Amino acid sequence: MKMLQGEGILITYALGSCIGLCFHDPRLRLGALLHIMLPLNMEAGRTHPMKYADTGIKETLRQLEAKGASRSRMTVKIAGGAKMFEIAGGSGLGNIGQRNIESVHAILKRDNLRLCGEYTGGTVARTLLFDVGSGQACIRSYGQKDIIF
Repeated sequence: MKMLQGEGILITYALGSCIGLCFHDPRLRLGALLHIMLPLNMEAGRTHPMKYADTGIKETLRQLEAKGASRSRMTVKIAGGAKMFEIAGGSGLGNIGQRNIESVHAILKRDNLRLCGEYTGGTVARTLLFDVGSGQACIRSYGQKDIIF
């Protein structure tokens, strides 16, 4: 997770099954970009809580609120969650991207956060750029036009 206030672009690369979350408080022009890899942190004491949707979102919110951000003003945009691999037998393990999407949706709803933009699913990796000043997000994928949302 990276946080920035004022002007600037935050970028995360290689969002395959991972999810990038752009948190934005427009009044403060404060934003954070979180890159999560897995839906749930199942073991207490894991050393990298930002890798997981549940603990990563919780810690990101804690740090944003410590800088004065308000959940009532905050918006969130998400991207990623692609199905990158096909696993024989229809195992759910092959679609970690969908599990990440579902986990992020549930956590945002539980925490009363407004999801105002989403570009998830599919089968291609993405780069996510987040302009903290404007709150605008941009998706870049190889061989495709940029998508602003």
